[in-house]
Amino acid sequence: MSAEDPVAALRGASLRVTKQRIAVLVALGQHPHADAEQLVRLVREDLGSVSTQAVYDVLTALSEALLVRRIETGPRALFELRAHAHDHVLCRECGALADVEPGVTPRTLPQAHGFRVDETEVLHRGLCPSCRPRVPLP
Repeated sequence: MSAEDPVAALRGASLRVTKQRIAVLVALGQHPHADAEQLVRLVREDLGSVSTQAVYDVLTALSEALLVRRIETGPRALFELRAHAHDHVLCRECGALADVEPGVTPRTLPQAHGFRVDETEVLHRGLCPSCRPRVPLP
């Protein structure tokens, strides 16, 4: 999904073009790995009054249309544009999230149980450089 043309992205996904959907896509283009509350604040800065429920509804529609990726990190979900396939690494201590580009880690696509896998999302967990010195090894 291209952050440069949210209107074309919405039309390409057969979604109605609304100012709320455009605002969420623009916000995610500028703030990848944002949570829903951050997105509510960003959309309100852009549009003025918008309900929290409206932003959640937009995120659901955009996720179902595969324009936005929902990353389940435990206590909160984070969102990003689906620009390209990549993994993520999450710090267990502070919650920092970073992209892991393809080719950095070995990948295999499980074809178990007769499934045809069309998408794989990997979330690596560990400690970021800032937290490593503060957290003892198990």
